[in-house]
Amino acid sequence: MEEIVFHHTLPIQLRFNDVDKFGHVNNTVYFSFYDLGKTEYFASVCPGVDWEKIGIVVVHIEADFVKQIFASDHIAVQTAVSKIGTKSFHLIQRVIDTETNEVKCICKSVMVTFDLERHESMPLTEEWIEAICKYEERDLQKA
Repeated sequence: MEEIVFHHTLPIQLRFNDVDKFGHVNNTVYFSFYDLGKTEYFASVCPGVDWEKIGIVVVHIEADFVKQIFASDHIAVQTAVSKIGTKSFHLIQRVIDTETNEVKCICKSVMVTFDLERHESMPLTEEWIEAICKYEERDLQKA
């Protein structure tokens, strides 16, 4: 498998309620970090999208929890698109410690573009495909 280069990194501020009684960030909280990463990624890469008409939905998601995150850690979520299909694309995300670059968790998801007016999946636009491939610096339709 090809090594993923992450061009998008979003620092995450840990909140008091992210930490559970065991003193580490609860595993359910990681998915909110990944949602923030997705939101910022697409706002940066595909600006001007009418999110009232077009949506992106998660159809599959999996996470591997590698190391614990503690309240004193400084973390960021990194996001990259690894493959583009006709209606779907694959996202790779990871949470890292920004001081050590240690990977804390890796998340893989499959996303589908969705027509919010018709309530059905829709093909990715050429504009999105071009913008994502340009940002990721490679042709993701052949990935």
